[in-house]
This record gives sequence, C-alpha cells and structure tokens, in this order.
Amino acid sequence: MTLFHSVLLGAVQGLTEFLPVSSSGHLVIFQHILGVQESPLTFDVMLHMGTLLAVFVAFWDDIVEILKRPFTRLTYLIIVGCIPAALAGYLVAPLIEKAFESLLVVGLGLIFTGFVLRFSEKWSRQSIGLKDIPNTSYKDAIFIGLLQALAIIPGISRSGSTIAAGLFAGMERELAARFSFLLSIPVIIGAGIFELSDVSAGSLGQNLPSYLGGTLVAALFGYLAIKIVLRLVRHGRLSVFSYYCWAAALLTLGYNFLI
Repeated sequence: MTLFHSVLLGAVQGLTEFLPVSSSGHLVIFQHILGVQESPLTFDVMLHMGTLLAVFVAFWDDIVEILKRPFTRLTYLIIVGCIPAALAGYLVAPLIEKAFESLLVVGLGLIFTGFVLRFSEKWSRQSIGLKDIPNTSYKDAIFIGLLQALAIIPGISRSGSTIAAGLFAGMERELAARFSFLLSIPVIIGAGIFELSDVSAGSLGQNLPSYLGGTLVAALFGYLAIKIVLRLVRHGRLSVFSYYCWAAALLTLGYNFLI
C-alpha cells in the first residue's frame, strides 16, 4: 500500500468513523475505486487506534472523570450499551464477512442510515422533557446498543445509529452525542484486541511510514469529525447527512450495477 493510499484511507476512516455516514461502507467504496480489495489487517487496526486517539482527545475530561469515579450510572449505562455489539461481534461478524465485499449491501445500508437520521431528528423536536443521565434507563442503553450492533453491517453508520437511538430514547441532544462517542471507546478497543492476534509484525515493519501516516491522518480527521457532529447535534442539524447518505447510496448502487 502506498503512502497516498494509506493517507487517503486514513482521512476517509477518520471522517466517516464519527460523521454519521458509515466508515466501513466508505472504506468498501474507496477500496473498490482504488483497486485495493482489502486493507491489510495491521493497517486496519492502526486506523482504528487513530480514531480512538481522536475520541480520547475530544472527551479527555469525561474519560478522566470516569476513571476517577468508575462506579457511576454513566459507566453502567456504557457497559450495558456495549453488550449487544460485543455479542454481535462474536456471533455474527464471521457470518457477514462477504457483506464487506458488496457495494449493494453498502448502498442499502446508507439508505437505512439516511432514514434513521431523518426520523430521529423529527422525533427529537417533538419530545418533551428530554432525559439526562439519571433519567436514562438501562432499557434505553440496550436499545442504543442494539442499533450500534446493527452497524456491523457496512453502510449503516455506528455514530449515526447510536446518536439517533439516543434521540429516539428521548435523551438530551448533547447527551445522545456524548454517550455515542463514549460508547465507541470500548467497541474500538475490543475490535482492535480481537484483530490483534492476526496482525503481522513483518507487515508493520515493511510499511511503517505509510501506516503511521494513515493513522495520524485518521486521528486528525476523526477529531475534526467529532467537533462537527457535536455542533450539528446541538443545533438539531444532524439530519443534513441523510441527504448525503441517500446521494452516496444512489451513486454506490449505480456503480455496482454498471461494473
């Protein structure tokens, strides 16, 4: 993999990991366009570590507070919310590996993401007495976790699905976004550990400059994406990405049927 390809894929990963447009779906699309059918596993893990770094920088105060006081309701909500994704990663992921080669699946997933974003914003505007952490139930956390688990399918956005689920559950806008990003930390760490056993040290040594370039770019663009999403959620504008998802879906499906 060239430095250009790794930096480009790093930018795509960083932006789309947190913008509600599906990072896995966009990586599938760009791999088809660039002729890179599958990213090396070592590079994939490093990109995820780059996006994890972005979350740590953006939510450092929250993370420090959780570490200082780990036995709080927020911690328990995060743990409960991670259960569906953990089960999906263990039980379902091996069954849908072929989906990561399919532009058709990506296109349909993007359409779904667009509708979820659109309707969650409408629902949130009609909600009265939005929930803060003490009023958020474990049932709400499970619901958000189920939407996060669904995002194992390429084209369905993890951040978009979890923020939308938080809005559907009646959470305050900023809390829905904050919870979504904090929920991503154990998921990204878990995915990295799960893939780590198959990482090739030889591949890392041979491609270290390219891999590091992609990782740093993923961290930088990931941090930028987090700030954009927080601002849009705060102003009730997250649904603007629904139009992007639908447009990207049409182009993806069109490309799929033409090639």
